[in-house]
Parts: sequence; C-alpha cells; structure tokens
Amino acid sequence: MAHSRVLSLSIFNRFFRWHKIPSLVWLTISFLILWNCPVPTGLEVKTWHLFAIFCTTIAAIVVNALPMGALAIIALGVAGITNTLTIKQSLSAFSSNIVWLIFLAFLLARGFIKTGLGARIAYYFLLHMGKSTIGLAYGLITTELMLAPFTPSNTARGAGIVFPIATALSEEYKSTPRDGTERKIGSYLMKLAYQTNVITSAMFLTATAANPLVTSMAAKFGIDISWTTWALAALVPGLVNLAILPGIIYYLYPPQITKTPEAPAFARQKLKEMGPLKNAEIIMLATFALLLVLWVFGPQLGVDATVAALVGLSILLATRVLTWDDLLKEHNAWHTFIWLATLLMMSNCLTEFGMMTWFSEYVQGWIASYHWITAIIVISLVYFYSHYAFATITAHVSSMFSAFAVVAIATGAPPMVTVLFLAFLSSLCAGITHYGTGTGPVYFGAQYVTLKDWWRVGGILSAINILVWAVVGAVWWKILGFW
Repeated sequence: MAHSRVLSLSIFNRFFRWHKIPSLVWLTISFLILWNCPVPTGLEVKTWHLFAIFCTTIAAIVVNALPMGALAIIALGVAGITNTLTIKQSLSAFSSNIVWLIFLAFLLARGFIKTGLGARIAYYFLLHMGKSTIGLAYGLITTELMLAPFTPSNTARGAGIVFPIATALSEEYKSTPRDGTERKIGSYLMKLAYQTNVITSAMFLTATAANPLVTSMAAKFGIDISWTTWALAALVPGLVNLAILPGIIYYLYPPQITKTPEAPAFARQKLKEMGPLKNAEIIMLATFALLLVLWVFGPQLGVDATVAALVGLSILLATRVLTWDDLLKEHNAWHTFIWLATLLMMSNCLTEFGMMTWFSEYVQGWIASYHWITAIIVISLVYFYSHYAFATITAHVSSMFSAFAVVAIATGAPPMVTVLFLAFLSSLCAGITHYGTGTGPVYFGAQYVTLKDWWRVGGILSAINILVWAVVGAVWWKILGFW
C-alpha cells in the first residue's frame, strides 16, 4: 500500500513537472486577479480584459510555461470564449503584411543555405575579416550600415539580407542550436546583428517605415526634419553606439570562439573547392539583387516589401531552387508566424481600443508641472520602455509619439532636440524584446539565443543605448545648434 502511495506521488510529481502545471496555475490565478480588478476610469471593460490577456501571455512566454505557439493559441481561445474579441479581430493580424514579410524572410533565408550562396558569402567575410569574432561582428555592422539608408524596411534589411549571412557564418563555424553548439559563435552574431539592425534603423529617415511617420507628426507642430537633418543628427551618436556594440555584447554574452587566425586560409581553400558560381547560386543571387532593388525603390515603384518577398520566393519555387517540401520543413517560420501574429493582433487592438491613448494622457497629467529637463528624462524613459506592449515600431509611434512630444515641448524642452531624441528612441526601444520589430522574431526564431538571455542582454543594452544617445547626442546637437 505504501509502495502504491509512493508510486502515485511519483507519477503526480512527474505530471506536474513535465507539464509545467505550477507555472500555469500561478499564471491563471494572476490572470483572474488582473481580470477582476476595477477597470480604470476612461477605459472600457473589454480593453482592460484584453490587457489582462496580453500581460498574462507575455508573462507565460517569459517563464516558458509552454511553447510560444501554444500560448498564442490559448490566448486566441481565451479572447474568443470571453467575447473580448470577435473571431475576425482575433485573426486580423494573420493577414498583416508585416507578419507575412517576416515569414517569407525565413523561407528566403533557406534559399541562401540550400544553394550554398550563404556559405560562399560567409567565406568572403572570413577571408577579409575573419581573424577574430570581433572582426566578423564589424563586418556585419558594416553591411547593415551600408544598406540602411537605402532599405526602408528594417525587416527586409535585417531578416532578408543580413540574417542569412549571420546564419551561414554560424554554420561554417559548426555553431548551431540543433547540435547544442550555438554558444560557440552563432548566439553572439545573432544578438549583435539584431541590435545593429535596431541602431541603424534609428540613424536614417529611410531606414525603417516608422521614421517618415515621425517627420509627418513633427511637421504638424512646426518642426521640419529633412533626410539630411535626420542623418546628420544621428551620425555621431549612432556611430559611437555601433563602435562600442561588439565589445559590450562580447562582455555580456561572450562567444566561445574568440580568435580564428586560421580562418582566412581556411576560407580561401573552401572558396577554391566551391569553384565558380553554380546555376542555383546564380538564380539565388539574381533573385537577391531583384529583391534589393524592389526593397530600395519599392515606395517609388509602388511595390510593397511583402509583395517583393513573395515575388522572390515565387522565382525560387518556379526555378526549383526551393521546393514545397523545403518550405514545409522550415518549422521556425511556421512557429514564428503563429505567435507573432497573435502578439501583433493584441498590441494593435489595445491601441485601437484606446489603451495607449489613456496611458499617454495619464503620463501627460503626471509630468505637466515638471522642469523640462526632468520632464524629458521621465517622458523618454516611459516612452522607451512602454515598447514592451508593442510588436511594431510603427504602432508605437502612431499611438504615443505626438502626445509625448507635445507634453515635453510644453514644459520648455527644446523642440528639435525633443522630437529627434524621441524619434531615435522609437527605433532603439525595439531592442528590448524579441517581438519589438519585424526583425526580432526572425533572429530569435532561429533559436540561437534563449528568451532569458535575449531579454537580459536587451535590457542592459537598452540602458547603454539611451545613455549614449542622450550624452553623446546632447553634445553633438549642441554643436549643431539644435538647442
């Protein structure tokens, strides 16, 4: 009998451990408490209930209660069964061009790997900059920086162009999550490439879709920001930020491989063995060139970035560079598609339901009487870290930028500095989470970096980035005469 009780307890404990029941129980209790809290004045009940679902989903993701895709499905089910959202609202983001662009970026990256073109590009990096991990890091940074002024979609640039190169470099160093060797060098390169994408997005007016929205909002209260003004203002703090980034991440999240003196000779031999470009590589390279042209000149040609990616993938399928089975095997793409669409939907609905407007008005009333220096510090920090509730930069800007900029200027803050600083923070804040902008789900979805490390390193880097742009930027903007 005693043996039977011990066996029963063992099975019970294993069930709890295997299925993460304790985490789910505490999350459920927390959700019910938040759900039944008094609704703040100015908010509708369904807005508060959606906020409860969103917060609980994020908390469940952080503690890894279940796979992210499973949590996304549960969130959709709860939102539907409680009548918080209609089924049309729940599934609205699955038709989002941003979600599809990210999904397609995964599939296009498979073409780089399958054809060997990604490996060839990686060998060229090794040949010219491969004597150390830091050298490779600066190679990726240089690539991002050169493309940023001409690629108005940071997702297209980061996920469609740089991500395949970072993946190929990791593969060549035998550093992959499937072998448990991601910390050799791959984790470092992925984290660095994503943070670089965030910084370059802040440096140019044409580096991400949200930046022109910022200038249009600024124009409404009499501040004109040209492409040159934006680039000049961001030049010094941006370059300083990029210059110190490899060393900081190296310290916070060190790779196991640090020096590779034999890499150039190895790369030279590999390139010799590969010989001239194969037909599949030529098709992939031509498709990549076409995509780059469409992504750069898409706004002038009337071609959306997602449409361009669909055209590129169609070419690869039609020429049999990729097969349908190749796409079905890209599990990370399908996984990311589910959870990202769900988070994006909840973020968008919170904005539409007035949650962010209510929050902005609350902050306005809170700091209206502050000295402008104190006000801009508080506003900047609240604006920056509120991005935990957003899945895109554009949604964040459209919801909160104008309100926060107007309040800061009303306290006496220099208008040009206020607008520019908040504009730069609009992109930089995307680095704190794995869903903060379209590039994040791609790099995180490759599974090189755990969620805990992603948020930990992102949180520390966020403070450093703010400090660099605030201090170096303030001095530089004084020299430029902006204040």
